[in-house]
Amino acid sequence: MIAISIGNGGGDAQGSERGLEYDTMSGRYAEFVEKEVLPLVEAKYHVKLTRDPDGRATMGGSSGGACALIMAWYHPELYHRVLSYSGTFVNQQWPHNAETPHGAWEFHENLIPNNPPKPLRIWMEVGDRDLLNPNIMRDGMHDWVVANEDMAKALAARGYHYQFAFARNAGHVDHAVKQQTLPEALEYVWHGYPIGGVKK
Repeated sequence: MIAISIGNGGGDAQGSERGLEYDTMSGRYAEFVEKEVLPLVEAKYHVKLTRDPDGRATMGGSSGGACALIMAWYHPELYHRVLSYSGTFVNQQWPHNAETPHGAWEFHENLIPNNPPKPLRIWMEVGDRDLLNPNIMRDGMHDWVVANEDMAKALAARGYHYQFAFARNAGHVDHAVKQQTLPEALEYVWHGYPIGGVKK
């Protein structure tokens, strides 16, 4: 298994480069990774990465968790497995997009309920002391706990393969939670992936 970690552009939320990269509801970030990052990794480290979407996963925390699902949602031909800690499935997209006016809140509000299920396997977590950011928008779409709980309900209603961990006494992208859950989360998200035998 090869893990590729990409530094974000900095800042957070609306008006930041990180927010633009991670919170934008489109396939652009996945396309950037596919066209620029992965070829560079292959060339620099002399590895061959699979093109099989069943053999590829996306993972992140906070806006990175939302980005992980965004990558797979808009490009399921590239990724079938998603792992999210404290996913920012809230209204944080910037700039505004009329097609998804509520940003990643649209996943559980409209996109998952109103579209045929995609071939995704999802593991997600939120802490009971996760973020609540009413901010100046006062739109009711900035509660990370509610957003992740609604995500689980939407995924269940559409028959997705998913697992939702609700962590007690845990904050946003909680380090102790990651230490305790990541091994089993990886086992869950990779369940069913064939392991080839020794070639003769």
